[in-house]
Amino acid sequence: APYQWRHLQLHWHPSPSPPPPLLALSSPSPLLLLLLVLLSYAAAPLPRRSPPLRVAAPSSPVADAQESIQIEDFSLESSSSEVFSWRDHWYPVSLIEDLDPKRPTPFQLLNRDIVLWKDPNSGEWVAVDDRCPHRLAPLSEGRIDEDGCLQCSYHGWSFDRTGACTRIPQAAQEGPEANAARSKRACVARFPTLVSQGLLFVWPDENGWEKAAACKPPMLPDDFADPSFSTVTIQRDLYYGYDTLMENVSDPSHIDFAHHKVTGRRDRAKPLPFKMESSGVSGFAASSDANPRISAEFVAPCYYINKIEIDTKLPIFGDQKWVIWICSFNIPMAPGKTRSIVCSARNFFQFTMPGPAWWQIIPRWHEHWTSNKVYDGDMIVLKGQEKIFLSETLQGSADVNQQYTKITFTPTQADRLVLAFRNWLRRHGKSQPEWFGSTSQLPLPSTILSKQQMLDRYEQHTLKCSSCKGAYEGFQNLQKVLIACAVLFCATTGIPSEIQLRLLLGAAAIVSASLVYLLHELKKNFVFVDYVHAEID
Repeated sequence: APYQWRHLQLHWHPSPSPPPPLLALSSPSPLLLLLLVLLSYAAAPLPRRSPPLRVAAPSSPVADAQESIQIEDFSLESSSSEVFSWRDHWYPVSLIEDLDPKRPTPFQLLNRDIVLWKDPNSGEWVAVDDRCPHRLAPLSEGRIDEDGCLQCSYHGWSFDRTGACTRIPQAAQEGPEANAARSKRACVARFPTLVSQGLLFVWPDENGWEKAAACKPPMLPDDFADPSFSTVTIQRDLYYGYDTLMENVSDPSHIDFAHHKVTGRRDRAKPLPFKMESSGVSGFAASSDANPRISAEFVAPCYYINKIEIDTKLPIFGDQKWVIWICSFNIPMAPGKTRSIVCSARNFFQFTMPGPAWWQIIPRWHEHWTSNKVYDGDMIVLKGQEKIFLSETLQGSADVNQQYTKITFTPTQADRLVLAFRNWLRRHGKSQPEWFGSTSQLPLPSTILSKQQMLDRYEQHTLKCSSCKGAYEGFQNLQKVLIACAVLFCATTGIPSEIQLRLLLGAAAIVSASLVYLLHELKKNFVFVDYVHAEID
């Protein structure tokens, strides 16, 4: 499919003043994403620091025009543009391991409310409209009944895995009401579903069964099934838009700053030249040939693949080729709300990752603590960016994707993939996902939510993660036990006549109370941890 890319020609003017700061975008990737930064510098000496690039400060509108980026069209395929069909694709909606098979789970896909549930009779995962045809109550508030059907919690209507109504408790056994459950109006719309590589996929068009059967879902690389690789997964619902999230997963250069001392370091930032390799309506691909070598591929509409290859040499073991995969699915839930599902794999240091082997003792929820730091480091930065983009759109009544290089200043090759995505969205994606229903009157969450609400790990992740939810509940239960022990030890300290026993009970009370406080602090990692970039030296 045709697509035109843009080539940047920069006009620099020497000046003694330092350059303006570049826009630092961010990417919600887990701990693995820029472990490559640490490893690359451990494997090779740091490059010499080049002198800072100096750009003349504009003193007039004429000078400002001279400083602007000159954009020149060049085509990788052809000059025509093909429109992308948002509703004719598989979307991953959840990791299977984080779905509860015993209860229905609500989800939004392209601004449409659906409910996910597992039919206990067939073992099949089902997706239907999240509204009962009776009085439009959300079926996600219901339950799986004794017959293995989805039962509405309002009046008890039940539906099987095909969406057909199986029971209306209020209907008479005889007369016209006896046939009410057989009416087409008593059914709920059902969507095609598919389970692949631990992910549940949904096709957003209830009338698209033939198209869905002929289309394969996006696949994780084969290395995810290789025993020499260890893998970890995470999902979190983010309160900023699909385009904002896709933009920053296309931008590896922000990591040394936005995630300083988490997955990067400020003093190790360097140029990241990327070469475009392919493009079209289905996405684009690019690579950087430095060490580490980074290969990036965008598979429309929401799949982004990063492969990092590091050539290094270790004592005793000799030459090594380390490989890291960061595969992110960025699902458009609604305007200003996106689900991030990240699947990562690497073939080294497996003992530091969760896994089935006895020596892989790091629990999945502990890895999520680090991953959530990465999400948090992005959150407020992107909240501010999205508000400015919205303001520019409202003031100029223009598409951000068309005006992107005028609104922002992106002079380096490190921003090339960001520009590639914005160009794809403008040229092929109609500048935004094809939402269901009306969205014009809905405010973006990032414009109305507080910082604490934006960084709310409990609602965005813990409740939707089987590992973190289980660990959080375990911490709560252990905390209750330790509180009871502390009270018991304190109450019995004065009973024994021997001073040694009194001291022992007193010490046990202090230890129990200390552990209670420790668990209280650790539980914050599941709920809320403030993130202030200026406080990270």
